[in-house]
Amino acid sequence: MTSGRPRASSRGVLSEAACELFLERGFDATSITDIARRAGVSRSSFFNYFESKEAILWSSLDERIDRLRGDVPFGGPAAALRTLCRDFEPDSLALALVNTEAMGLTEELERGAAVRHARIARAVAASVIAHGADQVEAAVCGAAYAGAVMVAIERWARGGVPRATLAMELAHALVVAEVTLPRSRAGDSRSLD
Repeated sequence: MTSGRPRASSRGVLSEAACELFLERGFDATSITDIARRAGVSRSSFFNYFESKEAILWSSLDERIDRLRGDVPFGGPAAALRTLCRDFEPDSLALALVNTEAMGLTEELERGAAVRHARIARAVAASVIAHGADQVEAAVCGAAYAGAVMVAIERWARGGVPRATLAMELAHALVVAEVTLPRSRAGDSRSLD
């Protein structure tokens, strides 16, 4: 039998507390101790859920990217990336994107987005290479598809109340990225998707 808050509840409470504090004080002026205190958990408990305060912003997307590595080779980049974004709910990342300046997150979001872009790009590139593309084709394709995901998430988060769904934003961005898919070695049709 476990005691204390359920894991999902504490994770959500910590995330909510962090976002409140980032809005009140700014990202840099908020410590992990502050977040834990606001959430009503110990500082050491914080690390059961997040490795850093930056991880609070990216945890939902990071979990999806971790699963992506195994998904890309089986469905092509577009199918795997649609799965990556399926049922993505507004969370701490969406709130941070909407309130970047108020939370003092401009640099952190730029750094964090670059890391996630690179992780998605590597997964897509590995898939494209497995389908016969060379390194340059794969790298360009991976970067384009990763960019499509990151742009779609940002546009969706900043879209406001009458927002388009993430699926709609992603579909548009994937159409733009599709031009980078390597041509099939056997002919002119696109080799993936």
